[in-house]
Amino acid sequence: MEKTKKQLSLKIIPLGGLGEVGRNMMILEWQGKILIIDMGFRMPEEDMPGVDYIIPNISYLKGREKNILGVVFTHGHYDHIGAVPYLIEKIGYPPLFASPLARGIILRRQEDFPIKRKLEIKSIRNGSIIKLGPFGVEFFRQNHNIPDNFGLFIQTPIGNLVHTSDFKFDSSPVNDLPTDFKKLNRISLQKILLLMSDSTGAEEEGHSFSESLISKNLEEIFKKAKGRIIAATFASLINRIQQIIILSEKYGRKVAIEGYSMRTNVEISRNLGYLKIKKGTLINTKYIEKLPDSKITVLCTGAQGEGQAVLMRIATKEHPLLRLKGGDSVIFSSSVIPGNERTVQILKDGLYRQKAEVFHYRMMDIHAGGHAQREELKKMIKIMRPKFFFPIHGQLSMMVANANLAKSQGIPERNIILAENGQIIILNRKEAFVQNKTVPSNYVMVDGLGVGDVGEVVLRDRKTLAKDGMFVIVAVVDRQTGRVRGSPDIISRGFVYLRESKELLAATRKKVISIVNQTAGSDGVVNWTYVKDEVRNKIGQFLYTKTQRRPMILPVIIEV
Repeated sequence: MEKTKKQLSLKIIPLGGLGEVGRNMMILEWQGKILIIDMGFRMPEEDMPGVDYIIPNISYLKGREKNILGVVFTHGHYDHIGAVPYLIEKIGYPPLFASPLARGIILRRQEDFPIKRKLEIKSIRNGSIIKLGPFGVEFFRQNHNIPDNFGLFIQTPIGNLVHTSDFKFDSSPVNDLPTDFKKLNRISLQKILLLMSDSTGAEEEGHSFSESLISKNLEEIFKKAKGRIIAATFASLINRIQQIIILSEKYGRKVAIEGYSMRTNVEISRNLGYLKIKKGTLINTKYIEKLPDSKITVLCTGAQGEGQAVLMRIATKEHPLLRLKGGDSVIFSSSVIPGNERTVQILKDGLYRQKAEVFHYRMMDIHAGGHAQREELKKMIKIMRPKFFFPIHGQLSMMVANANLAKSQGIPERNIILAENGQIIILNRKEAFVQNKTVPSNYVMVDGLGVGDVGEVVLRDRKTLAKDGMFVIVAVVDRQTGRVRGSPDIISRGFVYLRESKELLAATRKKVISIVNQTAGSDGVVNWTYVKDEVRNKIGQFLYTKTQRRPMILPVIIEV
């Protein structure tokens, strides 16, 4: 009986994207054959100094590379495609399927990595159908804030699944077609066994804003602005970039694009026909001084207060070409990512000090999120009428809120799956449940060219260094007598300023000599590891009693 159940069941294993925003990657497995949905990264948390990105742990796929039928990408945001350069070689370069825009962004990004093998990515469009072993996948268009965002209708041997991707319902989008409800209804007629639904906006009441409302409010700023307009948004918000370019053209403004990622995305999107820009609209930033301020728009990155992004460098007067002046209007056309509030506030204050007029989404509706809110999520459930419901994409509170919406729409609680990364969901025609065993799904951290070499121990050391600094003790010891020669050298970084701590340093040196002389002994056989541990522990206790700080202590013993 158990054997039959396994043969008739589908495994669903989220490796990222559940209980967090970003790092989206999911596995569907039927009798050993694997389909992967998305391979994204997420940004580091505040307590991860030096970490660039966090990517999924793919330990489960080790040894299963030949069973991977393909990877399908829902859209071109980095939280869905950003882990490709770090993981693609490790999973054996399986077939890849993406929209022309997502494909272009993935391939362009690969150029920044020392990877020898060129990726082959098959372009898919709205309505494309691919067959990968036991899986049939149809891509259907969903509104988001980037063109060519696709939900997935997935046929499996046990029934039909729908993966919504990130989505919202928009009847009047900009640079996109309205939501195709007829298509959604046609999909629902094929009996949906499981709906996997975006949860990011599940705690937000009502309906998300339409991009047409955002355009209307942005236009009010363009109408009134007498000086330069500096508009900051995400480099991936192609639809918002299009809106600002359209308004600039309407009001006779030239547009300078600032920021490597934004210039890259504009170039890719324009070449593929996703951005419509009139000839002569774009200018090099170095030429804006030759134009009246009322004829200039600067489109840039940095709305999250990133230290090296363009807007922060403008605010701190570090940008080589741009200086703020009275009369400039600065638009923050994006919401603040949780955790960035303080940094963004510092940035805004810096702009106000330089007499700029600042507009942000809390003042007026100049940013629409790309995610369905409660009314839209309920509508998706009503349309699809699934037997089983699985909230995906979002913090646990968001997923719970989405699960509660499903209950309100008549889906029994026993048919709602609440799972977290690494858990194995077993799905068949009669039931869906989470297994007790899990697969590795912990954070894999990227720091520079290192992938996974920064672990918990390294992070702990970095936090200690950031909090209380380091204290290096260099003692020269006579090998024959086991006693310290001369006075130990001390190096302090981030702990105390040596010139102003002479008494503390003198007492520390005296204590180091005493510890080494007592521990080493004089019999010629010395366990120097033990000696160093004693110095580390006792000097650590001593310094804490004197300063109430715990620096990282690094003893160096040199035998002569």
